[in-house]
Amino acid sequence: MGLGYNSAAALITRGIAEITRLAVACGGRRETLAGLSGVGDLVLTCTGSLSRNRTVGEALGQGRNLSEILDSLGGKVAEGVLTTRAARGLARLHSIEMPIAEQMELILDEGKDPREAIKSLMLRPGKDE
Repeated sequence: MGLGYNSAAALITRGIAEITRLAVACGGRRETLAGLSGVGDLVLTCTGSLSRNRTVGEALGQGRNLSEILDSLGGKVAEGVLTTRAARGLARLHSIEMPIAEQMELILDEGKDPREAIKSLMLRPGKDE
């Protein structure tokens, strides 16, 4: 969507905080999310040119339809689509705030405009993230 590195860094930072809250609520260890399986995986997913999740996200940001995007993957899976829904279900179960996952769920399932979702996230008050 043409956002700069500062916006990406803010989303990644808030994303790891969000994922960590959920993992801890489910019995995980905060240290696990600070390592390769947390920060490492999230950074690669967000920045790797071969990431199918990134490919889906970029296509959504360009206004493409989710079904069309998934079909274009040629049978490969972008696990973030299903993971978003699972994470939101766990977040609701444990009363965990996950604004990025919430906005992604709205984009994926209700067709929310990604620009509106980003606006909602960027206008959110800062927290300990």
